[in-house]
Amino acid sequence: MSDHKVRVGVVGVGSLGQWHARIYSELPTAELAGVYDLNQARAEEIAKRYRTRAIPDMAELAGMVEAASIVVPADKHFEAAAPFLERGVHLLVEKPIATRMADAEAMVAKAQQKNLVLQVGHVERFNPVMQFLEGILTRPRFIEAHRLQPYPPARAGQSPRGTEVSVVLDLMIHDLEIILHLVRSPVREFHAVGVPVLSPSEDIANVRLEFENGCVANVTTSRISPEHLRKIRVFQADAYISLDYEKQAGEIYRKTEARIERSKVPIEKSEPLKNELAAFVECVRTRGAPVVSGEQAAEALKLAAAICRQIRGQALT
Repeated sequence: MSDHKVRVGVVGVGSLGQWHARIYSELPTAELAGVYDLNQARAEEIAKRYRTRAIPDMAELAGMVEAASIVVPADKHFEAAAPFLERGVHLLVEKPIATRMADAEAMVAKAQQKNLVLQVGHVERFNPVMQFLEGILTRPRFIEAHRLQPYPPARAGQSPRGTEVSVVLDLMIHDLEIILHLVRSPVREFHAVGVPVLSPSEDIANVRLEFENGCVANVTTSRISPEHLRKIRVFQADAYISLDYEKQAGEIYRKTEARIERSKVPIEKSEPLKNELAAFVECVRTRGAPVVSGEQAAEALKLAAAICRQIRGQALT
């Protein structure tokens, strides 16, 4: 098992999928067997860059690999993942796992039936700031998360990347999944607001979550900001921790007898996506449990969908 290289493929080699291909081509535990994209010229470009094959048909790729990354628009995740799961291929599906709960549940059920690894690409869980936070976390009382970025660039014949869904499913879902993981208590109630600005669905959103154990979380997300910002602040009885995902840095404030002491967080920087894909390959090699399973991602999707419904005041179609 120690010398076994997992044969992997990538479905969708656009702005994010190209990095999946690059990392798999570099991992000593993986062999990049092929890539697929609706744009055959793009698939051939990426295949040449990373010394692999451009496969013209998804079904053919599914028959060649043990594992694959699904890196297509969110509303196409289920459609792309289903044939791979049916063929017994372990999957890493980019977040959100799907845009409809029925699709997420069907993917989870099929993976369980086939005894497959189904990991979902909530990449911030592999950011070294999260490893630090998990190491000192006791019982969070208040959490504040901000995730802001500029509107994605236009694409010929397609909507800008990510705007096929609400910013809640595109960006906020990262923070929702993290907060559910940290708090480990059911959501008692929430209050959400959001507005569309440039896309048909919400481009800015805010939600205040109240948990049964008393923790409160406030989450703000925007994809029409002039700046990039990805931060989380956690308050607990003995400390206040402020972490920056983007800079992989942070500070911790502790109360002493006389005053509050501030210290820098010791973080060894690394590439979160590389950590994530290496962990996925290792799960396939050892049949281990993924850090973010299909079940966990489905729970985050369930909350995100409920937030969207409250914002719109009606059920999602």
